[in-house]
Amino acid sequence: MARDLNPKCKQCRRAKEKLFLKGERCNSPKCAMIRKSYAPGMHGQKMTRGLSEYGKQLAMKQRIKRIYGVMERQFRKHFKEIRNKQGVVGDLLMVRLELRLDNVVYRMGLADSRNVARQLVNHGWIVVNGKRLSIPSAEIKIGDVIEIGNRKKEKTYFKNRLKVLKNKETAPSWININSSTLKGKVLAQPDIASIGVNVDPQLVVEYYSR
Repeated sequence: MARDLNPKCKQCRRAKEKLFLKGERCNSPKCAMIRKSYAPGMHGQKMTRGLSEYGKQLAMKQRIKRIYGVMERQFRKHFKEIRNKQGVVGDLLMVRLELRLDNVVYRMGLADSRNVARQLVNHGWIVVNGKRLSIPSAEIKIGDVIEIGNRKKEKTYFKNRLKVLKNKETAPSWININSSTLKGKVLAQPDIASIGVNVDPQLVVEYYSR
């Protein structure tokens, strides 16, 4: 499976905003956007030129890809899956990305970043509807139940996550999670207004429609 191995902090600096790719570190003083809030590279501090229309479309596509940790080939595949469906194509794309298994695991609060959530899925620690599923890009449906495999719940990592979940609400309204059993159920499709990602997916639609 292809992965983006580029430094995550540099990806945030390139996007000129926090993409929260490193979990709790992004909320600490060690965050690169606090220490170096300019584009990476020797000319990063001198870059003041505005982007063309194409440049804005490309930058938005790259930003969304980086937020969800998706490579170009798979991102284009997601776009093709929804482009002929009824509705606003940009919104449908965001819903498809939100319903990826790794993102749902992250939204449930079982991981503090999508990258960690992807690792949990890859290692076979996640169970969907009673069956182990190790495909991060798998599309979760309404009514699906996601939980941790029984033998994995005793891991120190999940004991620590239990403490985090009990101290704060981490799951969005379209997911119901039992913080004591680390089991969640998808109640509805994600609401675009509550996704909380600062992007304009319509620019991606325009990019692929060129």
